Amino acid sequence: MEHFDVIIIGAGPAGSCAGAMLAQAGKRVLCLEKQHFPRFSIGESLLPHCMEFLTAAGMAATLQHHAESLGFQFKNGAAFLKNDIRTAFDFTDKFSPGPGTTFQVKRAAFDKLLADAAAEQGLQIRYGVTVQQCDHLQARQAVLTVSDETNSQYQLSAGFILDASGFGRVLPRLLDLEVPSDFPVRQACFCHIRDNISDERFDRNKILITVHSSLPDVWFWLIPFSDGTASLGVVGKQQRFDSALSATDNLWQHIHQTPELAELLAQATPVNEVQTLTGYSANVRTLHGNNFALLGNAGEFLDPVFSSGVTIALRSAAMAVPLVLRQLNGDMPDWETQYSKPLRKGIDTFRTFVTAWYDGRFQDVIFSEKRQAKVTAMISAILAGYAWDPANPYVAEPERRLNVLRALCLDVD
Repeated sequence: MEHFDVIIIGAGPAGSCAGAMLAQAGKRVLCLEKQHFPRFSIGESLLPHCMEFLTAAGMAATLQHHAESLGFQFKNGAAFLKNDIRTAFDFTDKFSPGPGTTFQVKRAAFDKLLADAAAEQGLQIRYGVTVQQCDHLQARQAVLTVSDETNSQYQLSAGFILDASGFGRVLPRLLDLEVPSDFPVRQACFCHIRDNISDERFDRNKILITVHSSLPDVWFWLIPFSDGTASLGVVGKQQRFDSALSATDNLWQHIHQTPELAELLAQATPVNEVQTLTGYSANVRTLHGNNFALLGNAGEFLDPVFSSGVTIALRSAAMAVPLVLRQLNGDMPDWETQYSKPLRKGIDTFRTFVTAWYDGRFQDVIFSEKRQAKVTAMISAILAGYAWDPANPYVAEPERRLNVLRALCLDVD
C-alpha cells in the first residue's frame, strides 16, 4: 500500500492550491482527480480576494502571465441591471485591504493551469481515479480504496485527507455527512456564447448581473472573456423553469422576457450546449473529522449569485494547510475553533447577502441612489470576497446592518 503524508481528492482550485502549499512545505502529497483536464466547469468569475491565496500558492504570477493567451478577462468590479436601472461596484474602491482586481476565467483552462503549476511544485496528480471507500479514520492514518479507468482497484493510505472534490462531494457521501441545505431548490441553465456585444454601456471588465423584468427572484449572469466570448446563465427556483422545454429554450425564454438583456444579446451565438444544474446548494454536519477536512464546495455551497464559490474554496485551502502541517508534526489543532468556525463566519456573511438578494432586501440596497460612498465601499469589499474582515461592520453584523441600510435606502422606519 502506497503511503502519502496527505491525499487530496479533486484537482480543482482548492485541491491544486492546497497541494502546492503542502508540497512547498516538503510533504509527500497525492491528488486524485476523477476527470481528465482540461474539462468544462462552471464558476468563471473570480473575486479579488482569490488573488491573495493564489499568491500564497505561488500561482498568481503564472495566472498573470497566461491570462491574455487563455482569453481570461481583467476584472475590476460587478455591474447590476434591473429593468432600466444600472449600477456598478468598483472593487478597487473598497473598505478592506487587499487586491481589488482579478480575472474572469474559462475554468477548463484555469483549472488546468493551476493543476499544472501545482505539479511543477511537487504535487503528484493522478487523473481518471475514483475514490470508492474511505476507512480507518479513527487511527493515525486514513485508507482510501480507489479504482482507475481499467477498473483496477487498489488502496492508498495517508496521514490526512483533504476533500476538494467540489460538487462531487466524495467524503460527505462516503461518510454520510450530508444534510439538506436551508436554501430553496434552485436551477441554473448556462452555456458559453460568442456575445457580439457592441453596446458601449457594457463594461467587459465587470460581471453583469441582470434581474428578470417581472420575476425578481430570477437573475442572469453574463461573464465576458477577452476573446469575445462570455459565460451566460439564468438562475431561479425550479418551478420557474418549464419542464416541457429544453435547457436551451428555458434559458432564452427568460432572456427574451427581459428586454434590456435580450437587446444586449441580440447578436449572440452559442459556443456550446446549454447545460442544467439543479439543487446545487449543499451543506454538511461537519467540515472536519479524524484525519480529514472538507474544502470549498465539498463542504458547503450557497449560490452562484455573488461568485463566492472559488473564493470560499481557496480560503478553506489556505486555512486548512497550516493545521494539516501541525497535525502531521504531532500537534493536535482544534479544527472546530481554528478552521470550521472562522471559515463559516465568512460563509455566513455571504449567506446573509445571498438570502437578502432573493427576498429583495439587498436588491433594494444595490439599486438605491441613497447609498453613501462609505457604505458602498463596505458592500464592495464583501462583493470582492472580503467576507472575513471583522473590521467591516457588514461582516461583523451582516443581518442587522443590512436591514438598517435597506430601511435607510427606502426611507422607512
